[in-house]
Amino acid sequence: MDIALKRAAFPFAFGQWQRFIIYFVFVGLFLFFSIFLHDKGFLEAGNLMNIARQTAMISIMAVGMTFVLSTAEIDLSFGAVVALSAVTVALLLPYGMWLAVPAALSVGALCGLINGLFVAKVGIPSFLVTLGMTGIITGITRWVTELQTIPVDNETFVFIFGSGDIGPISVLFIWMMVIAVGGHILLRKTSFGKEVLASGGNKISAMYSGINVNRVKLYVLVLNSSLAALAGILYAGRLQSARYTLGESDLMMVIAAVIIGGTSLFGGKGTVIGALIGALIMGMVNNGLVLMGLNVDQQLILRGMIIIFAVTITMGTLRKKKAKA
Repeated sequence: MDIALKRAAFPFAFGQWQRFIIYFVFVGLFLFFSIFLHDKGFLEAGNLMNIARQTAMISIMAVGMTFVLSTAEIDLSFGAVVALSAVTVALLLPYGMWLAVPAALSVGALCGLINGLFVAKVGIPSFLVTLGMTGIITGITRWVTELQTIPVDNETFVFIFGSGDIGPISVLFIWMMVIAVGGHILLRKTSFGKEVLASGGNKISAMYSGINVNRVKLYVLVLNSSLAALAGILYAGRLQSARYTLGESDLMMVIAAVIIGGTSLFGGKGTVIGALIGALIMGMVNNGLVLMGLNVDQQLILRGMIIIFAVTITMGTLRKKKAKA
């Protein structure tokens, strides 16, 4: 048997256990909360589905961010895109859901296209472009809404994009799984996914291989903003309203979920399944801290500590693997 196949078939025998560190962290935290919070309903089916429901939007944004970080770029504007798309869909719903939803997605894609053009064609670092775009989008959203909350009262929209259940399964969970599976296939099973990883791993080699690196970066920024727009639509459906503050607090959660999941900040390595597990870890931690009865400030402190700890373990593992390579 070829040595590569043996490594894949028997990873622990070859010291490849680091590949599974994220799953160890997930299981460890699950067991911790199950033991110490079993009397507060942590293991109840309703609570577990609630974790998945609350994690859905973070997971969807984490899929898009996995592609962006894999190309060694970053997008800081996706939180603002969430708010703008949510407001767009809420304002246009009175004219019909089939107009409002595509319009909100188009707004997100347009923001990503502008980001991508400045990064790929003008050559401005993505950090600066998306930071500036954040201010522009936030200003537009605040201006259009006049800092008011826009209500959503379309029952069909709310069912499809928010509080609906199909049997015991939340529609938000279904949206999350559809995007995660699609993202995994796109990154791992298509030539575009290989170009994404190659562009982030070694830009010069990728260009000599015939890959249009700038075009790849343009596409991933459009993809990321489009998924952020979808997350904004789902927020509007779940909360039955839209406000300019939506998505503001998601930046840390999304990037942490992606890095905890094993995607490198420096490009060339990304995993959608890892990002999904990372997002579920974040959701589980949030839920556990609430069940513990901690107040918001205490939750923020502990959440930050857990994120630093988990990211330290993951990044340390990646450095060891890189040193061995």
